Amino acid sequence: MKEEKRASLPAQSPRTWHGMTASVWFKLLWRNRFAVSPTRMPMAVIISGVSGINSVLRMASEAMYRGRAERVVLEQPPLFIIGHWRTGTTWLHELIVKDERMSFPTTYQCMAPHHFLLTDSTLSWFVNLLMPRKRPMDEMPVGMSRPQEDEFALMNLGLPTPYLEWAFPNRGWPYDDYLTLRQLEPADREHWKRQFDWFVRRLAVRDSRRLVLKTPVHTARVATLLELYPDARFVHVVRNPLDTIPSTIRTWTRMTDAMSLQVRREPISEDRILDVFERMYEQFERDRSLIPDGHFCEVRYEDLVTDPLTAVEDIYRRLDLGDFAPARPAMQQYLASITGYKRNVHRVPDQLKAKILARCLAYRQRYGYEEAVEQSPTAFSGGSSGDVAGARE
Repeated sequence: MKEEKRASLPAQSPRTWHGMTASVWFKLLWRNRFAVSPTRMPMAVIISGVSGINSVLRMASEAMYRGRAERVVLEQPPLFIIGHWRTGTTWLHELIVKDERMSFPTTYQCMAPHHFLLTDSTLSWFVNLLMPRKRPMDEMPVGMSRPQEDEFALMNLGLPTPYLEWAFPNRGWPYDDYLTLRQLEPADREHWKRQFDWFVRRLAVRDSRRLVLKTPVHTARVATLLELYPDARFVHVVRNPLDTIPSTIRTWTRMTDAMSLQVRREPISEDRILDVFERMYEQFERDRSLIPDGHFCEVRYEDLVTDPLTAVEDIYRRLDLGDFAPARPAMQQYLASITGYKRNVHRVPDQLKAKILARCLAYRQRYGYEEAVEQSPTAFSGGSSGDVAGARE
């Protein structure tokens, strides 16, 4: 795919790394031999200063809230929204949490997982002033109070994740084992589980409603999540890979250029994105049978954007999430607010298209996209601006 103009943000704009404590931040720099590009040095200096503040605030927050967090009991099992990047998981997340009976991690809570219980009401507004108004990958609005992926919180807590590739894109991919968690040493896997539950418990201290979590990487972690929360619910979103793979390449490119501590030398690898796709779904297909009956359902992106309220109502029914009627008005209002959003158009070279068709064949066969090849021309957007669909991907 042809490279686009590289995304950039001012040095003072918040990046995901701004939420790290000093120990986590300097460990990241040490592992990557402090290979910060000269043009990114001002950003690194700012993050270094902020990391010290995070360390102090973490100690203060834990002194106040640790006991409550250790005693908290989840009143309802969490709901996990899973599926590959750009399948509509973000949009479904934002739609479901319009239900006042649901809670979710905000962008600020994921950026400041160490101390959000202490600082959410005092610092989030200030950080919001420094935020870009739109996401780098698709021009959709962002803000500190909007729903966010919990993977960013885990990263700031010091857990390795594939997302750390965005920090030092010229250093390779050293965190692949944290995609599925299955190849980790037992002690490392238990540490991941403790840290994940640490964050979930602090979210529950703030809000006791059912927690809705969304991270594409969790698609490959179903077994581990069930060990933590045996009664958890899962909704899996699927979409034609001829749409998702090019969009994911664009997303990883934009995120790398906006967030990285070094200027990347090479384009984001198409084969790397497809490798992750294959590993993710090999693991998911092995683990999906572990989910108890009535705790799992699937939804097609195409159905979600065609008739979102019917699709979400079906999710509520199949996962026993309660009466859908009270949630309908807020969801309708949200859908009205995004009508007219134009999704990205991707131009897919024949060579990339051939790779996608070959390497995603098992996925296409399982989820009904084997016959969709002729419906996905070289240029496509995944939908028109007139759908209710101003659907975020």
